[in-house]
Amino acid sequence: MPRSKQPNYIQSLSLLQWPLSYLAMFWVLQPLFICLVFTPLWPLPALYLVWYLLDWKTPEKGGRRSTWVRNWRVWNHIKDYFPITILKTKDLPPEHNYVMGVHPHGLLTFGAFCNFCTEATGFSQTFPGITPHLATLSWFFKIPIIRDYLMAKGVCSVSQPAINYLLSHGTGNLVGVVVGGVGEALQSIPNTTTLILRKRKGFVRTALQRGAHLVPTFTFGETEVYDQVVFHEDSRMYKFQSLFRRIFGFYFCVFYGKGFSQDSTGLLPYSRPIVTVVGEPIPLPQIEKPSQEMVDKYHALYMDALHKLFEQHKTQYGCSDSQKLLFL
Repeated sequence: MPRSKQPNYIQSLSLLQWPLSYLAMFWVLQPLFICLVFTPLWPLPALYLVWYLLDWKTPEKGGRRSTWVRNWRVWNHIKDYFPITILKTKDLPPEHNYVMGVHPHGLLTFGAFCNFCTEATGFSQTFPGITPHLATLSWFFKIPIIRDYLMAKGVCSVSQPAINYLLSHGTGNLVGVVVGGVGEALQSIPNTTTLILRKRKGFVRTALQRGAHLVPTFTFGETEVYDQVVFHEDSRMYKFQSLFRRIFGFYFCVFYGKGFSQDSTGLLPYSRPIVTVVGEPIPLPQIEKPSQEMVDKYHALYMDALHKLFEQHKTQYGCSDSQKLLFL
């Protein structure tokens, strides 16, 4: 794996604003709106509350993406920090819809975010006529302000109604599902390629029901940008992580990277290349009620295609020739 380069401060600050913007919305803007209720400016939070109630179902109906937000220059700085790139192996014809498996989850899913939630790596030019949506936890869309920010970037709810809507209204829609989910975050350790996939078959069933093509992807370098402290399953910390997941829907991971100064430790990720390789789509028939045997058949085809995709590109993007892709 290439050594981490020292990025410039603009790239580093741009990267920090991504998680900090969500924290600011949750811990600053929302309390501010509550405080405004008790001031002469009370109509502002009142109007937003009315808007929120009227707009409640939008996340389940395709969301509300913004070309302006997806083209913010700050995303280019984040892309250049690592850098992040996308590699197309086959065209995705816009007359079809697609369910794309995103692997691996990593800790913060930098590759999927830059490639599918922004135009920093030129998705629209790489796959003309395709509208990408990256699915995430449904409860994020219940949080005022944050929901609007997520939808502006083309992020959608991972709920079944939201995905069904996108796959049944027009063509050229691509829904990216991080199949391994938050459980895979604990597998995000440098020099490992372990995916939680063997029993994750819901995305295949959904694709069959809607006649959407399956698209395998693998993001090389996603698990290399942070070191993670791994706790034994019998430890108190692991039990706390499990409890945290049951409450909030994701794991509390202990990780570290680099600081602003050379050779220092901090929360900035290591600036190592991240490459998302998009594989050839797998055509699926449309079956309203697919049998388990049919789901198993196409799930096996998908796993085989993903394995071949990894093997074809692993040595080119930082993995050793002996590195194996493991399915849990």
